[in-house]
Amino acid sequence: MQIHTSTPMLALNSNLCLRPYPVVLASNRRRRNKFPASTWRRAAAVSGGDKTQASSPLERMEKASALRVDDDEIQVKAVVSIRKKMKENIADRLRDQWVNAFAQGIHIHLISQQIHPLTNSGKSVQSYVRGWLPKPSNVAYIVEYTADFTVPSNFGCPGAVLITNLHGKEFYLVEIIVHGFSEGPIFFPANTWIHSRNRNPESRIIFNNQAYLPSQTPAGIKDLRRDDLLSIRGNQHGQRMLHERIYDYATYNDLGNPDKDEELSRPVLGGHERPYPRRCRTGRSPTLSDPLSESRIEKPHPVYVPRDETFEEIKQNTFSAGRLKALFHNLLPSLAATLSSSDIPFKCFSDIDKLYIDGVRLTDEEHKGVVENLLVGKVMKQVLSAGESLLKYEIPAAIKGDKFAWLRDNEFSRQALAGVNPVNIELLKEFPIHSKLDPAVYGPPESAITKELLEQELGGMSLEQVIEEKRLFILDYHDMLLPFIEKMNSLPERKAYASRTIFFYTKTGILRPIAIELSLPQTHSSPPNKRVYTQGHDATTHWIWNLAKAHVSSNDAGIHQLVNHWLRTHACMEPYIVATHRQLSSVHPIYKLLHPHMRYTLEINALARQNLINGGGIIEASFSPGKYAMELSSAAYKNVWRFDMESLPADLIRRGMAVEDPSMPCGVKLVIEDYPYAADGLLIWSAIKEWVESYVEHFYSDPNSIASDVELQAWWSEIKLKGHCDKKNEPWWPKLDTKEDLSGILTTMIWVASGQHAAINFGQYPFGGYVPSRPTLMRKLIPQENDPDYNKFIQNPQLVFLSSLPTQLQATKVMAVQDTLSTHSPDEEYLGHLNPLHSRWINDHEILELFNKLSARLEEIEEIINARNKDPRLKNRSGAGVPPYELLLPSSGPGVTGRGIPNSISI
Repeated sequence: MQIHTSTPMLALNSNLCLRPYPVVLASNRRRRNKFPASTWRRAAAVSGGDKTQASSPLERMEKASALRVDDDEIQVKAVVSIRKKMKENIADRLRDQWVNAFAQGIHIHLISQQIHPLTNSGKSVQSYVRGWLPKPSNVAYIVEYTADFTVPSNFGCPGAVLITNLHGKEFYLVEIIVHGFSEGPIFFPANTWIHSRNRNPESRIIFNNQAYLPSQTPAGIKDLRRDDLLSIRGNQHGQRMLHERIYDYATYNDLGNPDKDEELSRPVLGGHERPYPRRCRTGRSPTLSDPLSESRIEKPHPVYVPRDETFEEIKQNTFSAGRLKALFHNLLPSLAATLSSSDIPFKCFSDIDKLYIDGVRLTDEEHKGVVENLLVGKVMKQVLSAGESLLKYEIPAAIKGDKFAWLRDNEFSRQALAGVNPVNIELLKEFPIHSKLDPAVYGPPESAITKELLEQELGGMSLEQVIEEKRLFILDYHDMLLPFIEKMNSLPERKAYASRTIFFYTKTGILRPIAIELSLPQTHSSPPNKRVYTQGHDATTHWIWNLAKAHVSSNDAGIHQLVNHWLRTHACMEPYIVATHRQLSSVHPIYKLLHPHMRYTLEINALARQNLINGGGIIEASFSPGKYAMELSSAAYKNVWRFDMESLPADLIRRGMAVEDPSMPCGVKLVIEDYPYAADGLLIWSAIKEWVESYVEHFYSDPNSIASDVELQAWWSEIKLKGHCDKKNEPWWPKLDTKEDLSGILTTMIWVASGQHAAINFGQYPFGGYVPSRPTLMRKLIPQENDPDYNKFIQNPQLVFLSSLPTQLQATKVMAVQDTLSTHSPDEEYLGHLNPLHSRWINDHEILELFNKLSARLEEIEEIINARNKDPRLKNRSGAGVPPYELLLPSSGPGVTGRGIPNSISI
């Protein structure tokens, strides 16, 4: 199969068969290159196989090579493409030249799809790449080696190759192309690290690019398909090494570090008390202080993820640059050192403006102190010694066109529909509002928001009328937060409420906040405290209203980060990825479909456990829940998360933001038409759904093929029973009996990894980079008339407002993190686009045509979204100073662009 493309590298690879390659083995050589059978023994016994079996499939292939009766033979050539480091140092180049010149670097075993009659295993021939210098390709960091084979004319089509790396170091195999068979070039896409035999004597199995259901697997490679899966499942024992490819499950038992400090002890997430999705197992030894907790590996040392899940070189460089940039940001609090020895709040709005306008310059004396105290690296020292400003923040998109937009109610409401967290607003369906928490613990369930209070804000309309007309909406964080408020408020410099916010959708199409309820829990010494705030028209109530909105925004920021962003995308996606590798062969069509949507996720999650969500990490330091952040995330998983509601249409219907309508493309009609996240999201959802349904239909034409697919059924069972085992008995899990079932499951997974994550991740800095607009924590409660500090509030409400926000250190830290998390890497892979190195991912012309159709549809959607952003009727995405809604535009360049849908959760 040829894939025609304008990409130079693809054109190069597509024409490899036309090149004259140096002959590595003499073309007439008849001697068989025998390797010890032990070289080929698989690790099935380690993974639960039978250690006493007489011979493995690979040993039988070895015998088949020796037993072959010579007949007519043909000469074939394997072209091996290997990716080198983009930036090699002199030592790397010298070592590679020595190895290439003197070593027999790569042994290749070519396996036929046909079985040998004497061994009942695939026919096989073997050869190796001798130590000749490689042929460079047109891509600087891709080199090509060749190996020659003499095969019988009745060998059949090769279905797999076995690779043994005889070098002392691993290499990255891009692909192998075999030329000389009547079928034309046969492609073996790899895109994998091949470990050294010194670390693991087992060979790697690489299949050709044909997709097979388990029952359709050619006889010659059926055993290899099974062996390959067994080799990566692990056995729940031992610490994983960085070169390994073992996928297994573990609880979140590595967030704390009690051996370092008792204050850094954190409970295990996963189990009956604190349910949570499972992560990829690392197998480190337990801590000395807590046998249930796993010991930590602190930065900069890497946390284990299976070798192929790690960042590639471009991504590593970008992430390193991002971390360096974060260091620059974190040095900004040295501004405080010029004023005070401790962290200080912002004293006026101009302090915040300086972050974007002036940056910070340090004196020579301060340079020295910063360099010595922070132990910054060589690059940082050079920058500091040059006397340059540390860094200036980019002006966030939310205030770039209108610096005072954040103060207005309409912007507060607009962000509930078109901000970075547009997934919590719900239709208010019933009144009065009641809590579902235990009244014996949390007090009376009735909300303090009354009918009389609301009707004062409804312009003469009755409450019953606006509810019937679907014009009242709520942002309800009461039940999720109230169980944690007392603990959160016991932390130093943290003060929070459980909140409810009521919005009224006016006849002019504007969403307006009309009431905010802020609640404190009952304690042994006091009853529940529930206060309701409205806008008011005098100066005092206006400032109190702004404080109430700030507390709601702080709650929204915490729920966004811990629940909607981390839990619902990053954490919940991880078990799907682990199960896919463990249960679906790389030749399974569903593996091939999901593969682009798993890239980098395990690595970024491991880095998050190391630096962001860990005890004492950035999230705890910067968000209201503090040390209880991940316990809050666990509670949300227990009480709110369910797989069937992660479908976008189902979620919109559940929240009352859409109603079922079979005449609409996705079967739903929005209650608020000008709801940018939902309107654009449904376009992306429908494109994914159409692609997945046509893909599934192509491979599962037989009505019984879903139920009879043993790998697929094991995959879905493992996701429920192991990956999300704390929810395994829930009745809402979809069944997997029909093509419709499978299409729905896959569409949800791909949406979560692509569109959903993009919508709630890449706007973090554009919307959250201005502290007053979206504080991640509050340090003071709203002053009441009987409070000692109330007079200070009356005299200087601006100072009280600013002193309630995060300090300069807290703010600059979280801004740095948001900036990094909002950044696209130069090697990002976007929905509907193909990585050139993965261009031969499948040998199926019809599937490639369907993929091209998806790409074309996404281009159309981009045009539709751009047109919507220019429509003056859509006030939540256009107007004076209003930033366009671009988070669900499919494409993007690198950097903080506020747009683009990557295939996978990669940051």
